[in-house]
Amino acid sequence: MTRRLVWNGLVDDDLEGRRTEREAPRVRDLPAPRKNESAAGGAMQRLLAWPYRAILAFLIWTGVRPWQLTLLSPVFIVFTGWQIVVGSWLAAGLLLIVGSVLDVFDGSVARHRGEEGRSGAFMDSVLDRVSDMILFSCLFWNLASQGERLQAVLALLTLIVSLGVSQIRAEAEAVGIELTEGLFQRLERMLALMAGLLIPGMMFPALIALAALGVFTVLQRGFTALSRA
Repeated sequence: MTRRLVWNGLVDDDLEGRRTEREAPRVRDLPAPRKNESAAGGAMQRLLAWPYRAILAFLIWTGVRPWQLTLLSPVFIVFTGWQIVVGSWLAAGLLLIVGSVLDVFDGSVARHRGEEGRSGAFMDSVLDRVSDMILFSCLFWNLASQGERLQAVLALLTLIVSLGVSQIRAEAEAVGIELTEGLFQRLERMLALMAGLLIPGMMFPALIALAALGVFTVLQRGFTALSRA
């Protein structure tokens, strides 16, 4: 009887520990999203503070690992690119939302678990560049095949400047210059692309904004880096 009581006690303790591990943290106790030094960064931080905390609490409760979110995000981006190529704008926009949310929360979950490190940041940065290449090359493919030459050129230009914005920051940080400023960064690119995909007739205006503001951001970052060198 004693052994059985002890065994039951051990089982109960173990189950209680598992319940504690899986217990979702209180939403209000979680941090707000980090502010992005870009055009929409401050507004998005204030607007999405509570949804961000709620999603983060759910992901922590599920026990998902940061690297799983990091690898799952480009999977959705690949399907997004496929839907862009076949012309299914709505499906592509919805998939892009899911992929972008996963991309945001891999770092958030890593910071909460104390698992943030250089390898994760490196992998996240590389996959972000790969995602940009997939999205805008597929968009170029679709528009070029339909004879929309001007829009195809804008999509290609957006791809080039998106890589340029990231490359300037990488080169600046390689020589010890901190560079986080930029009017139109990845957050704004994804929001503009979502609008173009989900709102009928918005792709052309979105591409104009993506290309023009992307070029401005390249020049802005280049000037800022040179002035700090």
